[in-house]
Amino acid sequence: MRALALFSGGLDSMISIKLLTDQGIDVTALHIDIGFGGKEDKSELLRTRAEMVGATLEIVNAREQFVKEILFDPKYGYGKNFNPCIDCHGNMFRIAKALLPKYDASFIITGEVIGQRPMSQRTEAIRNVTKLAGDEEGGLILRPMSAKLMTPTIAEREGWVDREKLLGIEGRSREVQLRLADEYGFEEFESPGGGCLLTESAFEKKIRDIMEHDTFTVDDIDLLKAGRHLRLPDGAKLVIGRDQADNERLTKIENSKYIFARAQDISGPMSLLSVDASEDDKKLSAKLILTYTKTPKEQVGSVEIGDEVIESIPFESKEFVKEYFIV
Repeated sequence: MRALALFSGGLDSMISIKLLTDQGIDVTALHIDIGFGGKEDKSELLRTRAEMVGATLEIVNAREQFVKEILFDPKYGYGKNFNPCIDCHGNMFRIAKALLPKYDASFIITGEVIGQRPMSQRTEAIRNVTKLAGDEEGGLILRPMSAKLMTPTIAEREGWVDREKLLGIEGRSREVQLRLADEYGFEEFESPGGGCLLTESAFEKKIRDIMEHDTFTVDDIDLLKAGRHLRLPDGAKLVIGRDQADNERLTKIENSKYIFARAQDISGPMSLLSVDASEDDKKLSAKLILTYTKTPKEQVGSVEIGDEVIESIPFESKEFVKEYFIV
C-alpha cells in the first residue's frame, strides 16, 4: 500500500510519515514548491529528513500555477499579511490528489494538527481545505497527528492503516511531538525554510509595490528574496545586494524585466535595475550603488548598467538613500 504525504520537512510532517512507514506503508513525500517557502535551497535537507522517516522525496514545482491561480484571488482570503493559507493548503491537496495515479498511491497524508495554527488548522478551516481539495466525502486525506479526533478515512475504514496507532493531538502544545522526536531519535527537525515568506510584512510590501508598478510574474519570486529594494522617482526599481550571499543570489537571477548593474574598479554590491529605467533613474542608480561601495565622498566612480557606463559620485551618507526604500 502506498500513500503520498505533503511534506514541509518540519516535525509534524516527519512524525506523520513515520507513523505510517512503521505500519509498512510505502510513502512518497511530496514537497510542493510554491516559491515562498524560504530564501535558501532546502532540497537536500528535505531529502535527508524524508529518508530519516522511511520515505522518498519528490519536489513538485507549482510556482507558476500558484501565482496565476491562487496568490492574488484566494477564495478564503488572506491570513497573516499576504498569505492565502487555506487556499494554499487546499491547492497542495489538489496537486497531490492529481498525482495519486502517477505514484500508484491510494491516499494522502498530512502533518496538520487540529487547532495548532489559528488560520489554517482550525476545525472549520480544515473542512474548508478538504472541500478545496475535492475530498469532502471521499476520505482520501488522512491526518495522522489528529486522526483519533476526526472521522475515519478510507485508509482507516479499509484497514490499510491501524487507527489505534495514530494520534489524537489538538492545540498548540508541542509536548507530544517533542517526546516522539526524542523517541525516534530526531536530533534536528525545525522547519528548514523558517516559515512562509508570505507571512512577513516586509515581503508583502515588496509584492504590493510590484503590483502597483508592474505585472507580478513567477520570475519575480526569487528577486524578492534578495537585496535592498528601492523605487526611484521615474518608476524604475533598483535592487542592491546587502552582502556576498545576496550578490550571489542576484547574479543567478533570470528576469527579463531587469538589467545588471555594478560599480567598476571597486568592490561593491551586485544590483539589478528595471530594463526600461529612464536616464534620470539610471543616473540616480549609479549614485545609489556607489554609496554602498568604498568610493570616497566627492570622488567620481563608474557604474556599469547593462551596456552603459555611468559616472557619478556617492551620496554623502546612506541616510539619503532611505527615501527610496520600499521597505
